[in-house]
Amino acid sequence: MSAIEFGLLVVAGVAAGLSGSVAGLASLVSYPALLAAGLSPVSANVTNTVALVLNSVGSVSASRPELAGQRTRVLRLAVAGVLGGATGAALLLLTPSGAFEKVVPFLIAGASVTMLVQRPPRELAAEGAAVPHRDPWGLPLATFTISIYGGYFGAAAGVLMLATFLLTTGEGVPRSNALKNVVLGVANSVAALAYVFLADVDWLAALPLAIGFFVGGRLGPAVVRRAPQTVLRRVIAVAGLGLAVKLALDAFG
Repeated sequence: MSAIEFGLLVVAGVAAGLSGSVAGLASLVSYPALLAAGLSPVSANVTNTVALVLNSVGSVSASRPELAGQRTRVLRLAVAGVLGGATGAALLLLTPSGAFEKVVPFLIAGASVTMLVQRPPRELAAEGAAVPHRDPWGLPLATFTISIYGGYFGAAAGVLMLATFLLTTGEGVPRSNALKNVVLGVANSVAALAYVFLADVDWLAALPLAIGFFVGGRLGPAVVRRAPQTVLRRVIAVAGLGLAVKLALDAFG
């Protein structure tokens, strides 16, 4: 890998880490960057998941103020994240690589459409604040289901999880986003551990991406506290639809 390619993957990691914190779409930035670096779809996916662990470390370490008072909730939902991430990793490892290449365009397209039609997080937070603040009994099950998707591929898993927390916990955007960072980080870490031992991780690509993820993850919570999110989410979503079309043509052409 050349120094230019290394630097570009670091930049892609920073951009992905920021978009993951702000819009929940880290993989829609980092996954195509790995494809552009020459990795196969499955190798890009597992390498991306391993590198994402550093994004979680960065974002969680910068989210301690928002996590205050959520210890019991975090522990309960982290268990669901562990189980879901392990299930998602098992699905990827046990299914043929050709099947993944054919399904991933639809996953990316679905994630992008979700971004376009979803209401702004602050509207969801206002709606969630109107319901009783006791977490519903089905929240761990919903978290488990989203974590399966996160362990398998992950694009927009953060979007789905953040929306779920905003609608059910009664918390605002910063605290729900911090909770999402922890739970999805746990799910990604479990999946990454499986991929380290059982899949083809490209470590030369994972290293610069992980460095960028860590930096972007550290900066992300501060951006969430201040920056408007709508334009960024729409730009990433439209780019994701373009990527989905391109990958579909490659897979079925």
